[in-house]
Amino acid sequence: MIKHLKMTNVGPAPKMELEFGKRLNLLTGDNGLGKSFLLDIAWWAMTRKWPAELNPKLTSGKVVLPTDKKQGAEIDFSFSAASKTKGHTSTFEARSQNWTAPPGRPAIPGLVFYALADGSFAVWDPARNYWKLKNNEEGTERPPAYVFSPKEVWDGLQREDGTWLCNGLIRDWAGWQKEKGRAFASLTAVLEVVSPTSEEKLVPGGLTRISLDDVRDMPTLKMPYGQEVAVVHASSGMRRIISLAYFLVWCWEEHLKAKELLGEEPETKTVFLVDEVESHLHPKWQRTVIPALMKVMDQLMTSSEVQLIVVTHSPLIMASVEPFFDGKLDAWFDLDLVNNQVVLTPRQFIRQGDVRGWLTSEAFDLKSGYSIEAEKVLEDATQALSNASFSKDDAKALEQRLREVLSDTDPFWMRWRFVAEKKGWLS
Repeated sequence: MIKHLKMTNVGPAPKMELEFGKRLNLLTGDNGLGKSFLLDIAWWAMTRKWPAELNPKLTSGKVVLPTDKKQGAEIDFSFSAASKTKGHTSTFEARSQNWTAPPGRPAIPGLVFYALADGSFAVWDPARNYWKLKNNEEGTERPPAYVFSPKEVWDGLQREDGTWLCNGLIRDWAGWQKEKGRAFASLTAVLEVVSPTSEEKLVPGGLTRISLDDVRDMPTLKMPYGQEVAVVHASSGMRRIISLAYFLVWCWEEHLKAKELLGEEPETKTVFLVDEVESHLHPKWQRTVIPALMKVMDQLMTSSEVQLIVVTHSPLIMASVEPFFDGKLDAWFDLDLVNNQVVLTPRQFIRQGDVRGWLTSEAFDLKSGYSIEAEKVLEDATQALSNASFSKDDAKALEQRLREVLSDTDPFWMRWRFVAEKKGWLS
């Protein structure tokens, strides 16, 4: 588990510091303030490799650079490894254009998963991704991590020598379905857990072909309207969810197989980084995705401690975690622009009760849940209610503006009509 991050002269703020919760961590803030940047650094701190350093096809996850090139820059971090806490202060080396790291292989923080916002994925598995053996003995060089572009998630990941590191979602799903073994049972169970409702379950259908020129057996989903749709033709939201489900199952299955070959027990710690977890998802999916991911991780990794670090712009995501957020285990960090400077603040998690409450909370800083136009008219109407010189004609014109932006059942109408009748604007 990652415990601590501190950045100096890196990113949008002169300094940033986080003390992570053991279980769930939420990152909120406006676009461009550094949320994805923090996930990239957390991934690097545990794995020592930047995602795009290992897979140049990625458009994000690149090496983080100092803000002021003439000043020193540091990344200080610590994480739990086995029974110990490991820490290091890394400095930027201008000549190599990279960050210093402790000698030797990384300590074992457990499995580290990273779901990037663009559909890319990365996994660091201590059973498969060590590149040096103990005492500097010679051995087969292992990939430093597995990093997938969006296309490679679906079609497979190859090394430069042509070796297949991963068959990809399409081939693996089809193969698992034919075998009817543990992997397909896990995938089916995970898909059920991440489904938004019992009426809209993600259920695998039969295998099909989608083209005369594509010889792959293509997985399908049984849609609520009775058809079986090839996964490549599913909606963006469904593809996001099924790729998350596949990624988790594939990572865990491959980890178990690797540990069996090594004669070792599975890892007991897992860190899962998810950027823009609500990406492409309908509101009803947004309300269930975090609880579902936590449940999935617990079901797959039954003996593992799981730490989830999530970036979100969604008030529905924030509302969805209210029933189980625990200040002793969980944390919320908010990025704001204050006096033209980025400020990272650990927030106290106060339940808002509904989405509108979250929209106007410190997480999103909106004045209201209305449209911009409605917000302006309501401000004018609120001022008019206390304006002694406001005329009847002015009131009629303002009421017409209100009708254009408010629903007939908006609670403001009760206040408006009460004052309007009292002042004789309705006569």
